[in-house]
Amino acid sequence: MAGMLTRWKCCLHNQLIFLLLVILAEQISAIKDVIYAINAGGEAHVDVNGVKFERDPLFGKVGTASDYGKQLLIGRVHQHDHILYQTERYHHSTFGYDIPIKEDGDYVLILKFCEVYFRQPNAKVFDVVLNGDHTIIPDLDIFSKVGRGVANDEVVPFSVSNGKLSIKGEESEIRGGKIRVEFIKGYRDNPKINAILVLKGLVEDVPNLPPVSDYDDDMQEEVEDFQRAANAQPVKNRNPSGPRTPDPYSIDDSSMMLPVFVAIGAFIPLLFCLCKL
Repeated sequence: MAGMLTRWKCCLHNQLIFLLLVILAEQISAIKDVIYAINAGGEAHVDVNGVKFERDPLFGKVGTASDYGKQLLIGRVHQHDHILYQTERYHHSTFGYDIPIKEDGDYVLILKFCEVYFRQPNAKVFDVVLNGDHTIIPDLDIFSKVGRGVANDEVVPFSVSNGKLSIKGEESEIRGGKIRVEFIKGYRDNPKINAILVLKGLVEDVPNLPPVSDYDDDMQEEVEDFQRAANAQPVKNRNPSGPRTPDPYSIDDSSMMLPVFVAIGAFIPLLFCLCKL
């Protein structure tokens, strides 16, 4: 009996080791397949899948880096990776990132978004264009898709062959060994991006976010409690991801009456002169 128990423990131990080796091998494979990964508007970060997102290369160059989303808990994503959706880069004009592509093959572009400012749809809407010719996401309205403070990944497969990029049968030339992903300024606020990831492989190789339906009322209530607590704390040096709306009640009434007082003051001497005539 003791011998059987010992053999059972040994077998279980070996199975656990094998499982850990498989998991480790998958992580190493995933890391090797990463072509490009940046945390827009933020610092370097290693996510739960072992992918290292580099510091935003556009710091001090283009647009505005914002960590306004740090006051929010982000839905649909592991807490360790909230930072990827809390920081972002936005710009008052069209902007983009250059992605090096050196080999032929199948690729997947993952664009990570999260609406952290607006509380209604149709407030921030913009297009995303790849390699200058392919509108891969038209009229993106993050809030309409998932709401506020919820992660949203846009997954775009493409292939490269003989210096050309192909998406859904449409081709474009790759110049200088790089493709460019651009966020196009429209008429509804500013374009933005939270993080970018490019993998060599197929869509099936990409870790998916859980369905939006799994982001239930209990989680929403927890997020709102966190937001109320965060809003009670002073926030310094944090760029909002949207327009600043002036407070209509902040105008001093006395300043509005000043022209009236000036007119009365100018009229009294004139009236005095007319009476002397």
